Amino acid sequence: MRVVMFGYQTWGHRTLQALLDSEHDVVLVVTHPKSEHVYEKIWSDSVADLAEQHGVPVLLRNRPDDDELLARLKEADPDIIVANNWRTWLPPRVFDLPRHGTLNVHDSLLPKYAGFSPLIWALINGETEVGVTAHMMNDELDAGDIVRQEAVPVGPKDTATDLFHRTVDLIAPVTVGALDLIASGQREFVRQDRSQASFFHKRSVEDSRIDWTWSAQELDRLVRAQSEPYPSAFTFHRGRRIEVLAAFVSEGRYGGTPGRVFYREGDGVVIVAGADARYGRSHGLAITRVRTEDGRELPAAEYFTSMGGYLTARP
Repeated sequence: MRVVMFGYQTWGHRTLQALLDSEHDVVLVVTHPKSEHVYEKIWSDSVADLAEQHGVPVLLRNRPDDDELLARLKEADPDIIVANNWRTWLPPRVFDLPRHGTLNVHDSLLPKYAGFSPLIWALINGETEVGVTAHMMNDELDAGDIVRQEAVPVGPKDTATDLFHRTVDLIAPVTVGALDLIASGQREFVRQDRSQASFFHKRSVEDSRIDWTWSAQELDRLVRAQSEPYPSAFTFHRGRRIEVLAAFVSEGRYGGTPGRVFYREGDGVVIVAGADARYGRSHGLAITRVRTEDGRELPAAEYFTSMGGYLTARP
């Protein structure tokens, strides 16, 4: 099939590479200009560079809503559009243009975690598996019929970075497998259960701010979700910002006020956590490694030279 590809960052790059390696013919690529947004500078393999290396025409657009783009799409005469990590809405006059419509590739197990940063949100929320879904695009975001979907498990120590590498490897088989089904003539696919749908906003630095009323289990997942190269989870100690790079859920249960720097446990320093911490039935978050405002990384046991005082959400 003749394919036009819309995509951005490493997700789009992997999708384009899969298409180039397949029997399908990529006739045009549309991608975004480079961005300075903190999350868009991560996993930033260039779709444009890859297309140009293979002699595929490239258009740069922030939004796909101009007449010139529509004319180029019509000229390309695609059988299908494939999109992955396209950051703005595709209008019907674009996604309905090809003979077989538009296949969108999304890094979640739809209908859950439509929208942005699904791996990070899923890890924070304690999901036991994540994955990649290829679905037909319609006029509701990430809501079309599912053509192919594959999942991988989430381990108890996995970081968002681990899950990124695991799911990005699913892009090629999910995308090409879905295209092969469509090329074979299949037109009936799996309808999404919209009662299970959830939609998440784009993450920002504010979303990495630690709230010590969260449970230790939730905070442990937040720290792992904000693993390098993502912006680290952060808090304030004596008015200065510190980033929490590594932590674990304490074995002991600790009572008191959330945020209290309380006790040494193993290699960690336990911080009282949880909205119900006053009852003394909650585990704490044992921090093992931090980064200071001046960029120094050190064990938490070296940073917290004495117990007492509080970690806070703001200075």
